[in-house]
Amino acid sequence: MSLWLDLLGAEIRFVDTPSFGRVRIAEAGRGKEPLFFLHGIGGHLEAYAKHVVPLPADFHTLAYAYVRHGLSPLRPFDSPLVLVEHLRELLDVLGIQQANLSGESLGGWVAGHFAVRRPERVKRIMLNTAAGIPIATEKGRADLEALKALSATNVQQTPTTESVRARMHWLFHPKNHAMVDDELVGTRLRFYLQPEMREVMPKVLSMIPRHDEFLIPLERIQSETLFLWTADNPVHDVESARRACAKVQHGQFYLMKSDAAHWPQYEAAEEFNAVARKFFATGRI
Repeated sequence: MSLWLDLLGAEIRFVDTPSFGRVRIAEAGRGKEPLFFLHGIGGHLEAYAKHVVPLPADFHTLAYAYVRHGLSPLRPFDSPLVLVEHLRELLDVLGIQQANLSGESLGGWVAGHFAVRRPERVKRIMLNTAAGIPIATEKGRADLEALKALSATNVQQTPTTESVRARMHWLFHPKNHAMVDDELVGTRLRFYLQPEMREVMPKVLSMIPRHDEFLIPLERIQSETLFLWTADNPVHDVESARRACAKVQHGQFYLMKSDAAHWPQYEAAEEFNAVARKFFATGRI
């Protein structure tokens, strides 16, 4: 199915923030409890095309693109902490005092830090195959080196359909590689070829080798927190996630039943939506 058929019924717009300029958002279900979706590094709001419209019966859903990602312009960044302030400004501009957060990869990294730094602004958080937690295994470290190499390919030379497809195959379980279709690859390639993004991506991707400088202080998270993981998530494997979950006072762990790797929200959208709906509504899984 097309990304834009998935998003049919959502409002796509730009909002202006004081320090970060325009932010592109997709939203539905205004007037209900807010639920924000935060994408991964080098990503864009279309990563949540399968959730913005299906969940508004219960929530005011909002997916947005970070600065220098997916047509949201202005400031470069080299730390997830910059994106904490980006999210705070977005909440302020939208007049939202408290929200639920679901973050994948870099998005989970940002959500975790936001919950620590702005606990009054967070109800519940889902750390979806999140970065920012200690890597517990040698396999995880090897996966991190592979990610560095793939990311460098899209920075050191002009991205191509083939290089973007290879990077996205890394995100998906091998059984789901057919989901990495021409539309999904083409959408990301169009973003990567923007002159502004080509200029800033080396700085953004510099966060990957500096990962351990910005670990989430897990013991300080006060909100109910769900670690949503997959058996085949690269870098931060199940062992890493379970250890991290044990450090969070109100932490829960859920292992996806469907085949998925680093994009379970896209690879197994129906299961993801069912878990998200129950957790954000009740605090249980």
